[in-house]
Amino acid sequence: MYYGTKGWYVAELKKLGVRYHEGRKLESYRGHVLRNLLLVQQEKLKEQ
Repeated sequence: MYYGTKGWYVAELKKLGVRYHEGRKLESYRGHVLRNLLLVQQEKLKEQ
């Protein structure tokens, strides 16, 4: 997988245990939404 692609973001979010967002599967979102979601999840991990 290429860094920064939609599939890469989905894989990274799944590594963090995220499979759904707002009741929808990650695969149904566009790439820029997944990027923002990944950034939010990474910030949560840094705070803990």
